[in-house]
Amino acid sequence: MEMMERSGICAAGNLLVDITYPIERWPGQSELTTITEGITRSVGGAVCNVILDLAKLDSELPLEALGVVGEDSEGEFILEQLGAHRNVDVSLLKRKGKTSFTAVMSDNDTKKRTFFQYRGANALFDESCIDWDRMKGELLHVGYILLLDALDRKDAEYGTKMARLLAEAKRRGIKTSVDVVSEAGERFRALVPPALKYTDYCVINELEAQQITGVLLRDEEEKLYAEHMEEALRKMKELGVSAWAVIHCPEGGYGLDENGVFVSMNSLSLPKDYIKGTVGAGDAFCAGVLYGAQKKWNLAESIRLGICTAAASLSEPGATEGVGTLEDVMKLGERFQG
Repeated sequence: MEMMERSGICAAGNLLVDITYPIERWPGQSELTTITEGITRSVGGAVCNVILDLAKLDSELPLEALGVVGEDSEGEFILEQLGAHRNVDVSLLKRKGKTSFTAVMSDNDTKKRTFFQYRGANALFDESCIDWDRMKGELLHVGYILLLDALDRKDAEYGTKMARLLAEAKRRGIKTSVDVVSEAGERFRALVPPALKYTDYCVINELEAQQITGVLLRDEEEKLYAEHMEEALRKMKELGVSAWAVIHCPEGGYGLDENGVFVSMNSLSLPKDYIKGTVGAGDAFCAGVLYGAQKKWNLAESIRLGICTAAASLSEPGATEGVGTLEDVMKLGERFQG
């Protein structure tokens, strides 16, 4: 197979509209809570969040969006938001069905959020939606495993359709990256490991890593076991992650590089009134790490950028509004040294 000249990052998978509702508190079953002022509409999902963060970090970085949006006003909204950045190519997006959306309930006090997701057009995205000959990215980021119905289906040869897609990307000389979504249940053990065999970069949170590896990283009392991070990362590598295995959580970022060197870094020390919302913080961290990978930075530098980009994301209620240029984001690291 002839290898084409590639550049930039292609993000594939979930594209959706996030409708964020600020609530006074999370209610118990059958209880009522009040939605307060400040309802917002923004694009979300792995593709929108990662691409917009990358576009803001570096307006010269070639970016491509891959996925399916509906033939509706929400689909138009996504195309407008992504297309507003001149370095984002939306021409590979397919349009059919109804655009996926998420109702996000954001607790005003704890800043924790809970998601109610309508799959919509995202459920239709599979390898047939990818025009490999037109795609130019040198790194393909796909998210989220467990939230892309067609790709989560079984495959007799590769285990899952997602694994098959990633294997095809690697055959074409494209580096691969995956993200998963936080979900309770046994689907993690069935759907994630097949994909990791064909993954160069895996950037996930501590709860997802715990479910994939079986290593205790956070208990029911919310205590973090940072001392177990290296063990979990090594298990991710054993499952097939070839270059960087990375875990992020509110307390920091942890990773194993291509040589098996362990990196541990604290999050920034942000003042209490700084955090306006946590939607998209994980994708912002991921965008920072992927930017470093694409620029051939080492893992420590990339995790540092991931931490700073996540901190920037936390400064606004939406997923990407708080992210600025690479220079602006890195200044947060100096201002709020962890």
